[in-house]
Amino acid sequence: MTVESVGPENTAATAEPPVAGGAVPLLGHGWRLVRDPLAFLSQLRDHGDVVRLKLGPKTVYAVTTPALTGAVALSPDYIIAGPLWESLESLLGKEGVATANGPLHRRQRRTIQPAFRLDAIPAYGPIMAEEAYALVERWRDADGVLDITYESFRVAVRVAARCLMRGGYMDAHADRICADLTTLFAGMYQRMVVPLGPLYKIPLPANREFNRALADLHVLVDEIVADRRASGQKPDDLLTALLEAKDDNGDPIGEQEIHDQVIAILTPGAETVGSTIMSLLLVLTEHPELGDKIRDEVKSVVGDRPVAFEDVRKLTYTANVVTETLRLYPAVWILTRRAVADTELGGYRIPKGADLIYSPFAVQRDRRSYERNEDFDPDRWLPERSKDVPKYAMSPFSVGNRKCPSDHFSMAELTLVTAVVAHAYGFEHASGSDPRPRIGITLRPRRLMLRALPR
Repeated sequence: MTVESVGPENTAATAEPPVAGGAVPLLGHGWRLVRDPLAFLSQLRDHGDVVRLKLGPKTVYAVTTPALTGAVALSPDYIIAGPLWESLESLLGKEGVATANGPLHRRQRRTIQPAFRLDAIPAYGPIMAEEAYALVERWRDADGVLDITYESFRVAVRVAARCLMRGGYMDAHADRICADLTTLFAGMYQRMVVPLGPLYKIPLPANREFNRALADLHVLVDEIVADRRASGQKPDDLLTALLEAKDDNGDPIGEQEIHDQVIAILTPGAETVGSTIMSLLLVLTEHPELGDKIRDEVKSVVGDRPVAFEDVRKLTYTANVVTETLRLYPAVWILTRRAVADTELGGYRIPKGADLIYSPFAVQRDRRSYERNEDFDPDRWLPERSKDVPKYAMSPFSVGNRKCPSDHFSMAELTLVTAVVAHAYGFEHASGSDPRPRIGITLRPRRLMLRALPR
C-alpha cells in the first residue's frame, strides 16, 4: 500500500522526506513558486517521490508521482485543506461543495449530483450549441483583433449560468463576473505561496483591487439568489435544487450555504472552463493542422448542418485534442490536502496536520509517464496507446469523492465549442498577444489576442 494510517499497531519509524533545494531566508521555497512555479514543481520528482518545501514558516510536503498523488486523493486520511484552500476561503467560503469536508460535503454532493448525471447532460446540449454558435457569429461581426480572455470567460460563464441557473439576468452580470474572477484568482495564488497574513490587509493598490473584486462578486451572487426568489419561478435547475435543499434534520439549508454553493457553481466552473477554452484556442493557433483535422472530422460526422450535442460522442479526434490540451495545460495545475492522521506515504512518515501539495501540471508532463512528453499529440489518447499511460498520470478532473461532479458536462461543452470554432475559423496571433502561462490559482495564457480567419 502507498498510504497507511500510523496507529499504535503501526509505529515503525520512517524517514523524513528530503528537503528540496533552492530555499531562501524567510520566504523559503515560496519565492521559487512565485517566480517560476511550473519549472520548480516539474523538477521536484528528480529529488524524490515526496519532498519537503518551506512556504514562509510552514513546512509542506510535495508529492510527485502519479501513484502517490492518486493515493492522497483517494485516502480518507487527507482532506480538502492547506494553503490552496485557505487562500480560496475568502471567495468560496467554508460551506460550499468545493471546500467542505465530511458529512456536509457528502450531503452537498447528493444535492448537486443530479444536475450532472449522464442522462441529465443532453438537456443542456441545445444551450451549449447555441452559445458556441453565438461565439462564432460574434467573431464574424468583430472588426479586427479578438480579446480571447474576455471571449473565453464570457462563453464559459454564460453556459454555466444558463444551464445551471437558468436566468436571463446573467447577461447583465457576465462581464462583471469575468472581471472579478480575473483579479481574484491572480491574488489568491500569491496569498497561497507567500502566506504573509496581516500584510495582505494593508491598503496597497493590489490589496484594494482584490478586496473590491471579492466584495463585488459576493454582491453579484446575492443578486442572483434574490432575483430567482423574487421571480417565484422554479425551473428544473441546480439553483432551484439548492433553494429547496434540506439539511440532515430536514430543515432548509442556511443562507450562507446557498451563497457558498452558488459561488462554487459559478466560480470554479467558469474559471477552469474559460481557462481551458483559452488554451484550446492557443493550441489551434500554434498547431493549425489540428484545426484542419477537426474541420475534416466535423464535415465527415455532421455534413452541412450545424454541430449538435448528439454529435459529440462521434467527434473522437476533437475530444482527443481537448484531452491533450487538458494534459499539457491543466487549468487546475496545483492542489493541496491536509493529513488528519499520522500516515505513511511512499515510505515516508507524514505527521497529522501536515499540508501536502501536488501538481497535475508536473505529473501530466512527466517524461517517466509519457513518450515525447512535451509534444502535443492527440493520438496518444487512441485506445491502443492510452492504455500505456500510468494510472493517475492523467486526472484533470481529480479522482475519488473530490472528483469534479461536472466532468462529463465540461468535456461535452469543451468538445462542442472546439468543434464549432475550429470548423469556422483558423487563428493567428495579433499584436500584443502573449501566450506565456499566466500563473494564478488556475493556469491559462497570459494575454491572448487573436485574429479569427474564416475558413
